[in-house]
Amino acid sequence: MQAVLCTHFGGPDELELAQLPDPQPGAGEVVVAVKAASLNFFDTLIIAGKYQLKPAFPFSPAAEFAGVVEAVGSGVTAFKPGDRVAASMGFGAARDRVVIAADRLVAVPSNVDFDRAAGLIITYGTTLHALKDRARLQAGETLAVLGASGGVGLAAVELGKLMGARVIACASSADKLALATQHGADATINYASEDLRDALRQATGGKGPDVIYDPVGGPYSEQALRAIGWEGRFLVVGFAAGDIPKLPLNLVLLKNCDVRGVFWGAWAERDRAAHNANVAQLMQWCAEGKLAVHVHAVYPLARTADALKAIANRAVMGKVILRP
Repeated sequence: MQAVLCTHFGGPDELELAQLPDPQPGAGEVVVAVKAASLNFFDTLIIAGKYQLKPAFPFSPAAEFAGVVEAVGSGVTAFKPGDRVAASMGFGAARDRVVIAADRLVAVPSNVDFDRAAGLIITYGTTLHALKDRARLQAGETLAVLGASGGVGLAAVELGKLMGARVIACASSADKLALATQHGADATINYASEDLRDALRQATGGKGPDVIYDPVGGPYSEQALRAIGWEGRFLVVGFAAGDIPKLPLNLVLLKNCDVRGVFWGAWAERDRAAHNANVAQLMQWCAEGKLAVHVHAVYPLARTADALKAIANRAVMGKVILRP
């Protein structure tokens, strides 16, 4: 089988396309023919050795995938050859076939295509955990989304609307904000040309957002926190801007607000049943047409480097898919 391999830490152009033996399932495992694998921002960090997860060499990037079961190992009863499935596995999906523990798989409805199924788990899974489990977002509250055109940003816009919130999309260009509006945002803020704190206050009539979803970090986090509403919840999702901000704790005191971490990957490992239930709910919403899972572009395995560079250059709106 073909696989994209990272043999040493470096940039996208240092990845290799190699031939490997087809995997065989062990007890409790399943071999899946990958029909689509999804890349995320953290893939650019993993291959460079700048992420908290540092796999042994050689490894493949791409944490999430969708495909068809080819073979099952002993003890597997939940899935059979021919079943449509998807999963997140941390890394290793940029290849023709993967072997994975059966309890990590979720079923893919027949009317959800593989590209969207592959792009659903991490961005929407992270966001549903953030909004439902961490922020306890309620219908009628106001949600501000930073980086609203990226994978998790668009997921937050869509899920926020689905959960009944008023959504303010914040991004760095007019075309990114237009995409967020197409996906349901009620108001938009261009933080490249507007003061984010003042614009958030103005957009909420001075009250401030109830929940702030921040996958960006950098200089925007403190600006957003200064605008948060009384007893608001500030969700720390990631640091796509590159810099990890330091937040003045007096702001937390003065707003009687919470700063809540969202480490979805660790939570999903610690509570697999709750994670699988969330993903099953997301798949159902996708099948019902309630989630778009916008695909920015599709690349073959041989162009994985190009896909990663597009993500690193912030040229992506939505998801980037690899199709073996």
